Amino acid sequence: MKILFDLIGLCFGIGLLLKGADWLVEGSVSLARRLGLSPLIIGLTIVAMGTSAPETAASIAAALVGSGDIAVGNVYGSNIANLALIGGLCAVIRPIQVQRISLRRDMPFMIGTALLLWPFFVNGGIGRPAALLLIMIFIVLMAFMISSEKKRFSTAQEFSLEEKLFLQKVPKQLGISILFILLGLPALAFGAKLTIWGASSLGRQIGLSEAVIGLTIVAVGTSLPEMITSLVASFKKQDDLSIGNLVGSNIFNTLFVIGSAGLARPFSVSQRLLGMDYWIMVAVSILFACFAFARDKISRAAGMILLAIYAAYLIYLLSSNRIESL
Repeated sequence: MKILFDLIGLCFGIGLLLKGADWLVEGSVSLARRLGLSPLIIGLTIVAMGTSAPETAASIAAALVGSGDIAVGNVYGSNIANLALIGGLCAVIRPIQVQRISLRRDMPFMIGTALLLWPFFVNGGIGRPAALLLIMIFIVLMAFMISSEKKRFSTAQEFSLEEKLFLQKVPKQLGISILFILLGLPALAFGAKLTIWGASSLGRQIGLSEAVIGLTIVAVGTSLPEMITSLVASFKKQDDLSIGNLVGSNIFNTLFVIGSAGLARPFSVSQRLLGMDYWIMVAVSILFACFAFARDKISRAAGMILLAIYAAYLIYLLSSNRIESL
């Protein structure tokens, strides 16, 4: 009976995710045009922070009960899932065009923030002063990105044919654009929560460790808003919104989510999360950027490689869980 309830929750959650993503993409693109901003910066800020709300809530909740491994594992796993799973899926369905500004500015920031975690975690955890510093770095970084993108976009507003056709379908009134965003974000969050609730319960029943639950079930579950939003944006040929969502979410997760969790309650992490799992996250970030730099896009071939990497990562996690349980 419990499995049946979990399945019903999953189906209802997926429906909410799909509709919420549709509202969020259309509302965000419309709002960007109304405010004279690019979809890229909307993806890096509003959409990225909105779709990362589940990661924030999950990591803070984990930190408050002393589960530092779940709090950090959630971020690592979500960051890997964003680029390897979600980025790979989007690219296989349709290659993702990446603007030069994103290659020169946003992706180096994404890699830099991932590397920044090492000195913070080298002592085995994070306290409130370090957490506050992470949040301050995030605020400064976002302010710089918004400022530089607004100047760039105001001098060169170019719309492709696909964008022009899509713009004809999005809300024309500012109030409706904001309403779509306000409806889309909670629909995504609630849909993801239903999914995580059922999946985490099943994970514990089959004997997965907390670290693996954080790195897999919670990470993928909290990444569902990014996944569905990026897939919908890709189908609607809004590559800037899609890439901005993925890169922005990783920056947000690394700095703001971990910072918020540490600010709520200082926590420690196991040696495992200072080793292989951390370097896998860094390696996937670098590889994703390299694919983008190579051809100014994430091609279908690159997407298939990313998906294969994610599949190998899951196998590694499940194998390591069996070893830990022995």
